[in-house]
Amino acid sequence: MRFATALFLASLCLAQPPDANYDESKVGAYQLPDLLGEAKTSRDWTSKRRPEILHLFENQMFGVAPGRPKDMSFEVLEQGEAFDGKARRKQVQVAFAKGPNAPKMEILLYLPAGVKGKAPVFLGLNFQGNHAITDDPAVHITRSWMRNIPGNRSDESKRAAAASRWDIPAILAAGYGVASIYYGDIDPDFDDGFQNGVHPLFYKPGQTRPAASEWGSIAAWAWGLSRALDYLETDPGADAKRVAVLGHSRLGKTSLWAGAIDPRFSIVISNDSGAGGAALSRRIYGEEVRHLNKSFPHWFAGNFKQYSSNEAAMPFDQHMLIALMAPRPVYVASAVEDRWADPKGEFLSAAAATPAYKLFGLSGLPATEMPGIEQPVMGTIGYHVRRGKHDVTAYDWEQFLKFARMHWKR
Repeated sequence: MRFATALFLASLCLAQPPDANYDESKVGAYQLPDLLGEAKTSRDWTSKRRPEILHLFENQMFGVAPGRPKDMSFEVLEQGEAFDGKARRKQVQVAFAKGPNAPKMEILLYLPAGVKGKAPVFLGLNFQGNHAITDDPAVHITRSWMRNIPGNRSDESKRAAAASRWDIPAILAAGYGVASIYYGDIDPDFDDGFQNGVHPLFYKPGQTRPAASEWGSIAAWAWGLSRALDYLETDPGADAKRVAVLGHSRLGKTSLWAGAIDPRFSIVISNDSGAGGAALSRRIYGEEVRHLNKSFPHWFAGNFKQYSSNEAAMPFDQHMLIALMAPRPVYVASAVEDRWADPKGEFLSAAAATPAYKLFGLSGLPATEMPGIEQPVMGTIGYHVRRGKHDVTAYDWEQFLKFARMHWKR
């Protein structure tokens, strides 16, 4: 295993405190907030209930983010063939403002070479830099600040260090494209008082950090995914109406929020997103709100800190986050050994989101009991729990591709 990957996995272990509950018998009784409220029809959901829930999550958890910057620009830095001619590669710089010191992110885009017309695209952020998701030697080495790497800067030795999490050959073979951005290009993943990344670009005169109801880092990363979709809408080879946003772990939390705030995403995929993502907070199993706010105080809006060890007071739970995608398809994936992310809580959350889909005459999650290991269930909501640990595997991608084919062919 590459050194950077080993350090990253070690950091995940250190983030799991000894007082976390892994005993199902200690999960107390809880009552989930009412999902539908007074909504009786899809029109009620779309016009009234969904905006109410979105407002709660924006103001109390993730924080309100700005819109598209007026001076944002795109520049294709490099393009060529890849994967023995099976793909066309582009590396695109997105500048969020004018000037040489403006914050920027770089999109790595692969589109299948043999596809006529526009190709659907899987879009997601990565943890270790664009060069770490592939052994393609033409991919630029990401120069942004990085967690868990000596000196916090990557280099050539980390190329393909995370390639196992991005099954690019399988995605291309299915006729789809894949686009990825290093998440630290948008906002470095450390508590710096929001002085780096995109936040200062939007401060009002005299402002030095986001207000208590304004965006934390997860909302910033989700905002960056929307800006990547802005670019895909301009690319002649990408089908911007069929873009699946996906993420793993903290970036799974991010993909769910990106899908909630931006209905242009056609499919939303969460992999091992756990607390603050797909897992129900009220179960108090594995990672809890107090752990999130203590270890990663920059991830969420300041208002979210009031719910540390106080989950019962939350006016929402994560089934409501999943339901914000309705009627669009959403997939939740778990791993049986990833108790920190609470696989059962992720399943229960997906199941509890189903009533919102029923308003549209859709199936939601076609299961009321948690399925067995590697026995996926797929309706408008999909779910599986696989063997193994906190990771993204070829098995996960096999299900994501199957789910996409199921919905995109319609």
